Amino acid sequence: MIGRLRCVVLDCPDAYELALFYQRLVGGVVDAPDPRWTAGEGCVVLRGDCGPVLAFQSVPGHRSPAWGAPEQQFHFDVRVDDLAAADEAVLALGAVPLDDGGGDPARRVYADPAGHPFRLVRP
Repeated sequence: MIGRLRCVVLDCPDAYELALFYQRLVGGVVDAPDPRWTAGEGCVVLRGDCGPVLAFQSVPGHRSPAWGAPEQQFHFDVRVDDLAAADEAVLALGAVPLDDGGGDPARRVYADPAGHPFRLVRP
């Protein structure tokens, strides 16, 4: 092992706003103090009870990825029990629908307010 994963960082136009979006989506605490490290200028951190730490970095001129395009690098899968209720909730937070899951009734694809793709998936 060379190192340990500290966090996943998403570039975006407004780090604080995107951190709040994901806090509402997956829980956690925005900018909770952590004695192991601090975020740099223009960076906001979301720490949850489990899973990776998400960090959001404000980047001037940020360009959103395009769902399904060859240059798309990643997406998040968020497990939900009720897809219809979760759909309604993420749309209310400002998510944008990208794909109905290709007809798969157990998944739907959205973009967060900065354009990063994520999927809601049922078990």
